[in-house]
Amino acid sequence: MTAHDSKLGDTDDKIFVGKGDEQAWLTLALANRHGLVTGATGTGKTVSLQVLAEGFARAGVPVFAADIKGDLSGISELGEAKDFILKRATEMGLTFQPDQFSTVFWDVFGEQGHPVRATVTEMGPLLLARMLDLNDVQEGVLNVAFRVADDSGLTLIDMKDLRALLDAIVPDSGKKGADAEEDPLAPIRKAAQGFGNVTKATVGAIQRQLLVLENQGGTKFFGEPALMLKDFMKTDRDGRGMVNILVADKLMESPRLYATFLLWLLSELFEELPEAGDLPKPKLVFFFDEAHLLFNDAPKALLDKIEQVVRLIRSKGVGVYFVTQNPIDVPDKVLAQLGGRVQHALRAFTPRDQKAVAAAAQTFRPNPKLDTAKVITELGKGEALVSFLEGNGTPSMVERVMIRPPSARIGPITPDERKAIMAASPVKGKYDTAVDSESAYEMLQKRIADTAATADSPAGGSGSGILGQIGSIVGTIFGTNVKRGRLSTGQVIARDVTRSVTNQVIGGMAANIGKSVGGQLGGSIGRTLVRGALGGLLRR
Repeated sequence: MTAHDSKLGDTDDKIFVGKGDEQAWLTLALANRHGLVTGATGTGKTVSLQVLAEGFARAGVPVFAADIKGDLSGISELGEAKDFILKRATEMGLTFQPDQFSTVFWDVFGEQGHPVRATVTEMGPLLLARMLDLNDVQEGVLNVAFRVADDSGLTLIDMKDLRALLDAIVPDSGKKGADAEEDPLAPIRKAAQGFGNVTKATVGAIQRQLLVLENQGGTKFFGEPALMLKDFMKTDRDGRGMVNILVADKLMESPRLYATFLLWLLSELFEELPEAGDLPKPKLVFFFDEAHLLFNDAPKALLDKIEQVVRLIRSKGVGVYFVTQNPIDVPDKVLAQLGGRVQHALRAFTPRDQKAVAAAAQTFRPNPKLDTAKVITELGKGEALVSFLEGNGTPSMVERVMIRPPSARIGPITPDERKAIMAASPVKGKYDTAVDSESAYEMLQKRIADTAATADSPAGGSGSGILGQIGSIVGTIFGTNVKRGRLSTGQVIARDVTRSVTNQVIGGMAANIGKSVGGQLGGSIGRTLVRGALGGLLRR
């Protein structure tokens, strides 16, 4: 908190957030130390989020924000000089200047924004197990499936790839005789069993959970073209950061998909971005609304991963800001990593509410002038307790401030305005049409089809294709194609010599054919030829 010019506004290195007895500033160089925006419903969290997003965009920092209710979409349109906005700006010493910001809309379902897709491989077994709500045994089998896919060169892109792979690793319990057809997926099944006991029941349970995810719209999320994260990290022609808004109203109907998607984005950034150290301003800032969904019922392994990513992604130049109702929604290990706090009003109607108020008060650096716990319950709409990091990286004393009014529109845009923005989008056409590349599903189907075609081709007396033609020729030479009855001259001669020469002559023909086909499959064709083409003759 520092004093500043009477005409308050963002500077090259700070974002003006609000004003009370002191002024609240967010230092850009410390913005990658993350933050937390909390408060009860209707207390002004979305406006605070918009003020921060506008400040980052003005400073040339790209922003990604999940828009749960659609209210944040107004950032793309020019602000309106309404009476309450002008009044608040005047009280703060601000000159209200309507503004708007370059915006790209994204939508997992592709309805109100560009489709957002990831491949199954990119998601990985840990996050996918979280999305499917699998138990430990089922998660173990899913890990086996991914390992087998890697070892077998099977690319996992969409849901049908994963389903086909799971079908392929199910053990074949049927007993087969010596003449049974070869199982084209036997090597995959054997590889899966090599990593542990993969049962049909467990795979079936995973398949049922996949169906639940598909019914929630998860099918649209997995596929290609997959999202390239660099498309989030762009500036417009004026040097301002692009504001990327994830339309999440429908996505929130599938909270587990929503939470896993956001965590995947964070993990991908962590994996892809190089180390950057402390920069004058972040490369990208994320706002995760309804952040408690990330942590609800999350297993310890996943919580550890979230804590690790939040702790380390700072060095990649990325700031993460969680938006939720209560600070107790965020695990302590994660909460400890959040340097900036904007706390709107909480209501202490229940024991849990009272616990939340006490927890929120304890997370601030005390101010002798304020009874923090008491003030939290007294804050009006648009007011907040604020503490950001100071120049040496320590939290400032908590201050009660009125949040500045946004410069862009407050509230949602119209469908026509959204269409106009989509039509002028810098990524128009890049993600809008799905592509179904050859991947695990097609590869496995091809293996099955090839084996089936090979097995079917010599069936019957003459079969089809080249094997059928050979059988027909041999049958004609030895008279086996004529009607039964009196033996022909050729048959009489043939009966005397066939048993001594057939296996040598026809066996040699079959071996040559087998070599052209290759390997064990070729040998099988040779044996089938002898049985099929000459079976009738040898039985005479």
